[in-house]
Amino acid sequence: MTTDATGPAPAGSVAHPRFAQALRDRGLEQLIGEVRRFPDATRTAAEAAAAVGCELSQICKSLIFAADGVPVLVLMDGASRVDLDAVRRELGARKVTRATADAVREATGYAIGGVPPFGHRTSGTRVLADRSLLEHDVVWAAAGTPYTVFPMEPETLVAHAGGTLVDVRERTA
Repeated sequence: MTTDATGPAPAGSVAHPRFAQALRDRGLEQLIGEVRRFPDATRTAAEAAAAVGCELSQICKSLIFAADGVPVLVLMDGASRVDLDAVRRELGARKVTRATADAVREATGYAIGGVPPFGHRTSGTRVLADRSLLEHDVVWAAAGTPYTVFPMEPETLVAHAGGTLVDVRERTA
């Protein structure tokens, strides 16, 4: 059973159906029961960290960018920002910009604030995962809705997302 602030919920009923299927397809059915739904939105990393009761950096943000017009997913810890120049260099792209809400939904099948690290509508999207995620034993990521999150070891999450470990975190002076 999955629990949330309103009590128990049947396993599998809180994750977005596409994401729940992605978990099953990857042999991760047991995680369906670990998805947590909250009555208030967890759209932002700060909202998710407050709801879960974890450090901001333990939230895994799934962010879509356009690299020369092609969608790319960047997995970043919740306390950090993405350095677009570092992403551009990593991809050998001329220009990297934030994707529009429509482009995010088209590429992933999910709305901004609920994009999971895998289980997207389209396959083949390049995935970059910032090494900062590896600083934790467990990270929390969106489960396909702005109200749901799930826990996973960061190495496992990056592997299931098909991510390449990179350093694309914005550095503060």
